[in-house]
Amino acid sequence: MKQYQFEVCANSVESCLAAQAGGAHRVELCAGIPEGGTTPPYGDIATARELLTRTRLHVIIRPRGGDFLYSDLEQRIMLKDIENARRLGADGVVFGCLTADGEVDKVLTGRLIAAAQGLSVTFHRAFDVCRDPYRALEDIIALGCHRILTSGQQPTAEQGIGLLAELQRQAAGRITLLAGCGVNEGNIARIARETGIREFHFSARETLESGMTWHNDAVSMGGTIHIDEYTRPVTTERRVRDTIAAALNTDR
Repeated sequence: MKQYQFEVCANSVESCLAAQAGGAHRVELCAGIPEGGTTPPYGDIATARELLTRTRLHVIIRPRGGDFLYSDLEQRIMLKDIENARRLGADGVVFGCLTADGEVDKVLTGRLIAAAQGLSVTFHRAFDVCRDPYRALEDIIALGCHRILTSGQQPTAEQGIGLLAELQRQAAGRITLLAGCGVNEGNIARIARETGIREFHFSARETLESGMTWHNDAVSMGGTIHIDEYTRPVTTERRVRDTIAAALNTDR
């Protein structure tokens, strides 16, 4: 049987624990999921580290949503966040940095990797908006990252199967490709079969209804952007197990 690694994109400590119960090997702990993931709070990292006993903890290092061109101030913040993640016992960090013309920012990425020495390093989906994925792959390998989280420069990994397969061949074992975005129990087997990729990143979330009996739907905490404050997405053990099982069944 082929060996797989499964990483859950966890939006809370609650989701981290569901991922562990469901059999995930790693979690990527994030805040700001609607923005694509931002650095989680100190309390989330510290508590997740205390409670995750079988599952590795990776922390996204992203000071804001939006693009991946970072100012000097933002770079200082990222370095502090890596220091914080290390001190709290994280197993890895996740970041991605680009130049204004869409290339991998090799200088900044190199600084962040040096700050993360001893931790596992994933270059995240900034890769999916770079100018030339083939060149970026070589740059990231040369810098010494351990893996790249990518959807194959498409809205979902299933749509990106063609490029993912090409990148997997180009990588030739020099770096791990982590297929992510839209990966679920219904498509993970196809992605594995058609790309040859063996690491997968997924959220396995379900919508949890609020326990509040009083609702004031006239007011939104997002101001003019209406967000339903009385539901929230949470990773569930059931969906983690089902997604893992769907991948493992490809080898039977």
